[in-house]
Amino acid sequence: MIPTLQDEMRVEVAPDQEVTALIYPGGKPDLAGITLILGHGAGAGQRSGFMTSCAKGLAARGVTVVTFDFLYMEQGRRVPDPNNKLEACFRAVAEVVRHEKIGGTLVIGGKSMGGRIASQVASAGADVGGLVFLGYPLHPPGKFDQLRAKHLPEVKVPMLFIQGSRDAFGTPGELRPILKKVQVPTELYAVEGGDHSFKVSKRAGTTQEETDKAMLDRIEAWLRQTYPI
Repeated sequence: MIPTLQDEMRVEVAPDQEVTALIYPGGKPDLAGITLILGHGAGAGQRSGFMTSCAKGLAARGVTVVTFDFLYMEQGRRVPDPNNKLEACFRAVAEVVRHEKIGGTLVIGGKSMGGRIASQVASAGADVGGLVFLGYPLHPPGKFDQLRAKHLPEVKVPMLFIQGSRDAFGTPGELRPILKKVQVPTELYAVEGGDHSFKVSKRAGTTQEETDKAMLDRIEAWLRQTYPI
């Protein structure tokens, strides 16, 4: 049974500026001590098909998930805010989740840009227990010299990277040498045949449903192994 949306919160980011956060309660008591906050990618908000299916799938596996819209998305703008404003928004959501005691161990992450911003918040010393990346945007497509990884060695908590083997923003092979420089436990799960949105090619030898299930299963397993109850 997939849990339904339980509640939504309004989060103040700055005076007269708020965003909406959605809560997906975990459906199993054995993982009730973990809350995962996921930020969306640059082009689609928290109500996109990918974000909702991911949140519901993880909630069904026992993880309480909180999603939210960054301020620019909440206001109907297409161009993302500067990094400092994106980070401030993520921190505000995390602070409210912690204050409301929605869950125990707080893990953050997100899809593409959302995951990158989560990593920047964590590298700056935010009080979080870990990071989950759904397609880390290592560089813009085709711009292999514009890496977004300088801050990753500053992260002090475990990290899980879910990365498509055909990801134009960075393949698993490009990430591996960078992760060797990180001092904390990291895991890299390659989605064979998957692109930046984990859409698999027909030659992948697996269906999209099987791919999506395996990805969510890996996240659940990593959370169980990293944060045993």
